[in-house]
Amino acid sequence: MTAPQAGSTSDDWEEHWSEYAESASLNPAQEYRRRLVRRLLAAGPGARILDIGSGQGDQALDLLDAWPAANVLGVDLSAAGIAVAQRKVPAATFLRHDLTEPLEPPGEYRAWATHAVCSEVLEHVERPELLLANVTSLLAPGCRLVVTVPGGPRSAFDRHIGHRRHYTADDLRALLEGAGFEVELAGGAGFPFFNLYRLAVVARGEKLVDDVSAGHGTVTGSARLAMRTFDVLFRANRSNTRHGWQIVAVALAPPSTS
Repeated sequence: MTAPQAGSTSDDWEEHWSEYAESASLNPAQEYRRRLVRRLLAAGPGARILDIGSGQGDQALDLLDAWPAANVLGVDLSAAGIAVAQRKVPAATFLRHDLTEPLEPPGEYRAWATHAVCSEVLEHVERPELLLANVTSLLAPGCRLVVTVPGGPRSAFDRHIGHRRHYTADDLRALLEGAGFEVELAGGAGFPFFNLYRLAVVARGEKLVDDVSAGHGTVTGSARLAMRTFDVLFRANRSNTRHGWQIVAVALAPPSTS
């Protein structure tokens, strides 16, 4: 894998994972998404799972907890994120690459993945269709891909961390089909409590950005309590509803990625 090109993105992911690693790990929305991914990915022993935009490794850790005999490969733009991920998940492999740039994977990883996850990544890139096109060289024909993206309104904090857009289920289906994937499912999840959580973030506005920046990613006791409360409430969310603001899809890679 090659390192990302300088200036290839306006987001500072080195700062992002250095500043927000703790708060991201404790975010109840992250755990909720991981539960959705586990249910929909349907992997098993011997699966080769690609984590697209692996960040600081929380998703990779969860995948290996669910399927200890699986092989997990994470790919991410951020050197800081990969450094955290490698310490957190030594059993996984992490490679650095900007997936908005053309990809020539090492031979052992060409058409490698039988399963793949792309969770909360596509909203960060200007041309998500390019990322999907570039990543297909890592996917075995028919690879099962689970994608999550945010729906509903964007908050000030979403904009601060580089969300270009939020999606509807129809948007995500069209994007995946345009990239050649066969879409099995595209819909919403998270109603009502995930939506309520997102509304709280939206209502907090710029104050949330200021609080997180002032605390340099440190999570206060009151914030921990709120996160634990929502984590419990999220277990009562509906997982398949057009009203949910967590958008999720399951798709199969094209029969041939050559």
